[in-house]
Amino acid sequence: MTPVAITMMIIALLTIWGGLALAMWNLARHPEDEDQLPAPEEMPHEL
Repeated sequence: MTPVAITMMIIALLTIWGGLALAMWNLARHPEDEDQLPAPEEMPHEL
């Protein structure tokens, strides 16, 4: 593999795994309260 390909692979891996890690960290800091979620009958229906 060329150095350019390795660099692009590292950037892609950091983007994917870094985004996942940030999403998990955000959910750990601010969990969703089940009381704030709408009831199933209040949610809009899909086609």
